[in-house]
Amino acid sequence: MRFLPVNLDALLIELEDLDETLALLDSLNGDPLPGVLELIPAARTILVSFMPSRTNARAIRENIAGRSLGRVTRGDGVLVELPVRYSGEDLAEVGTLLGVTPEEVIALHTGRDYTVAFTGFAPGFAYLAGGHPALDVPRRATPRTRIPAGAVGLAGTFSGVYPQASPGGWQIIGVTDVPMWDLNREVPALLQPGFRVRFRDAGAGAAVDPIITGAASGTVAAPAAAHTITAPARSAAAVLEVLTPGMQTLFQDLGRPGQARQGVSAAGALDRRSLRAANRLVGNDPAAPTLEIVYGGLSVRALLPVVLAITGAEAGALITAESGHTRTAGPGVPFALAAGESLELSAPTRGLRSYLAVRGGFAVQPVLGSASTDTLARVGPEPVAAGDTLHARVEAGPRSSVDAGYDPGPSYPAAGEIVELDVVLGPRTDWFTPAAVAALAEQEWTVTPQSNRVGLRLAGETALEREITHELPSEGTVVGSIQVPASGQPVLFLADHPLTGGYPVIGAIAPHHLDLAGQIPIGARIRFRPITRFTEDQS
Repeated sequence: MRFLPVNLDALLIELEDLDETLALLDSLNGDPLPGVLELIPAARTILVSFMPSRTNARAIRENIAGRSLGRVTRGDGVLVELPVRYSGEDLAEVGTLLGVTPEEVIALHTGRDYTVAFTGFAPGFAYLAGGHPALDVPRRATPRTRIPAGAVGLAGTFSGVYPQASPGGWQIIGVTDVPMWDLNREVPALLQPGFRVRFRDAGAGAAVDPIITGAASGTVAAPAAAHTITAPARSAAAVLEVLTPGMQTLFQDLGRPGQARQGVSAAGALDRRSLRAANRLVGNDPAAPTLEIVYGGLSVRALLPVVLAITGAEAGALITAESGHTRTAGPGVPFALAAGESLELSAPTRGLRSYLAVRGGFAVQPVLGSASTDTLARVGPEPVAAGDTLHARVEAGPRSSVDAGYDPGPSYPAAGEIVELDVVLGPRTDWFTPAAVAALAEQEWTVTPQSNRVGLRLAGETALEREITHELPSEGTVVGSIQVPASGQPVLFLADHPLTGGYPVIGAIAPHHLDLAGQIPIGARIRFRPITRFTEDQS
């Protein structure tokens, strides 16, 4: 057992194999550690995120090192039987790889129950382990650009079902019509860690419903109302009409932590400090939904008198009355719009993202407890579009106190400028050559136009060379992770990053610099400043 640093509030536990991983996960679920926020299991690792105010990495290591890894409780009694039409385009090739007929592949796949070992890759995607040992096939040499939703695939000893159409390299042997991810269910992900899965050959017949046994009421298929962009109700009023949405305008709050079991990351605002500040300026709960606006360009018209505030990137705003008279509004100061007046945000001179709050808070139907839009997982409201009508909540009780002492914090970078970010080395620093670890900190990295809410794609003069070159089994990642693909040019993961990743992470941005990372514009340059040495503990 190895304990590897991930960040100041996370560590990675590496184990011998999947059985040990599931045994430790079972132990941690049965006897939770105080201060631990979330566990993200993978094939040979468990990512542990914790609250530094309640515990620390040393206490977690000492507790876990003394636990037995000898017994696994297989799930909570839930068995999901999935009908499959075994007509996948790789079925014959899988048979050739294994030296058996396609019919024998089907018999092997349906002959044993699987267990949901862990989730990741996409919401609702479950890695299924425990099938017949003969079903061990490599991923395709060239991944497909599109695999349809419901495709049943094999990779290594794992089986899985694609919850949505996406690229992928698994060997496709069939398809099921049963949705793996459905927001109209109380629990959108059909398969949860610990569930058992049985595949049934449905032949070429019509779609067949799954058979679910042992599920507690509401665990799998209780219906819920479909989500919408806004939630007009008696407690909400239409306050703004969107004239132009700018490059990208999204609803964001503090995200949806605690959904790792469904393969969903926390997401949320990239500059959480600015979101909280905007809400405080208008007297809202600091966690209320706001609009996150990239590079300005948003214009809205007030349908009712409203009070607004803008924070984040250094960008001004122009207010135009129906008479044509104009005035300006700056960041960090609440201001009022009369009905009929319009507001247009200018492009920022520093930073990237602005946050617009409305008094009362935007009325947005939450998805999995959050109004945030996760652009990678496609969870949450759609981006704001021209013609949308935005609603705000009408509060019946006393309003929170207004924060008149707005502190803009450190200056954000402009394109072409250098920004320094503190880095915690690990968990896979030792996969890189000493020269690569030195180059991470010694050279400047330019933010490329391919960057987005998933991550900042960086370009440096010297690519980071790996010392260990074999494939890394997918493992949990945190926001701020600096993942290094085969090109050697890093990707700095932001809020919409994938829950798990298969490229080694050389380090992670320290938590106190994550908001700053979310404000770095294209063309700016980054210098990484390691604040820890890479160390590992073994047990």
